[in-house]
Amino acid sequence: MTQDRTWRKSSYTGGAEDSNCVEVSLAHDALVRDSKNASGDVLAFSSPAWKALIRSLGSH
Repeated sequence: MTQDRTWRKSSYTGGAEDSNCVEVSLAHDALVRDSKNASGDVLAFSSPAWKALIRSLGSH
């Protein structure tokens, strides 16, 4: 499932290959994973839940 998706690394990475970072894949849902452990666990959000999370983070 996660191998067939396009992943985008957070812009806060700073370009360092070994930095702590997350990647997100947006399709009909949103998947989030640790960029240093791409085969590890993935958080899954429905599209409305992802939008609500991003909105709430932007208000801080």
